[in-house]
Amino acid sequence: MDKTGMLLVGHGSTLPYNKELVEITGQIIAEHYKDYIVKCAFMNMNSPTIEESLEEFRHEKITALVIVPLFLAKGVHILKDIPPLLGLAEGSRKGTFTMNGKKIPLVYAEPIGSDPLLAELMVKNAKRALSEI
Repeated sequence: MDKTGMLLVGHGSTLPYNKELVEITGQIIAEHYKDYIVKCAFMNMNSPTIEESLEEFRHEKITALVIVPLFLAKGVHILKDIPPLLGLAEGSRKGTFTMNGKKIPLVYAEPIGSDPLLAELMVKNAKRALSEI
């Protein structure tokens, strides 16, 4: 069965919560979506770095690689910092990833953005907070 590599990218933090959130999210994806090989990476302050995780993918049997930023909105990291690490020109979302002498498609996903699921999560959080009063 063909598998797709997914690199879940978080910002990173000196506090442990960001890294834990990204890694737990990656574990949930891997458990529920068996057609993905999921790895995590961080922009700064945590490891592995994007470059380190990309190197790990060179040893996997994948037919495509998708980079998914666990960010809410476009900002400097999404628009300017991450693309060059992926070998992409600014503004580009598609390229190739070379592994074992062969090139596979690489695609850079959008950040979460405005999504009905995000709105549902915010209402869920609001209700949880309100239940405490």
